[in-house]
Amino acid sequence: MNVYDTANQLEQDLRQTEEVLGLQAAFAQLKADPMAFGLFQQLQQLQDKLQTQQANNEELDNDTIQQLQTLSQQLSKYDVVQKLMEAERKVNGMMEQLNQIISKPIADIYNG
Repeated sequence: MNVYDTANQLEQDLRQTEEVLGLQAAFAQLKADPMAFGLFQQLQQLQDKLQTQQANNEELDNDTIQQLQTLSQQLSKYDVVQKLMEAERKVNGMMEQLNQIISKPIADIYNG
């Protein structure tokens, strides 16, 4: 048995799950709302900037953090964003369960 073949099949199967299809639909709805999607893109850019600063052990820019909080508050008012966040939670829950299953052989080694 080739675990990479199994992983590739899992990737294909995941694309057909209710959770991933729901996330795909929620993201399409977000993209269809130009105002919400524009704010979402701005938020992503700011998050990337902060992550880069953290990775480089740079002091975090308070103005950027404030902008991030403001954008987050603005975005939370959009129903399409709320739907996207709920869809993301469902996918994350599924991925956590899958990770526990996949990691079980390693956990079993350390647990006795």
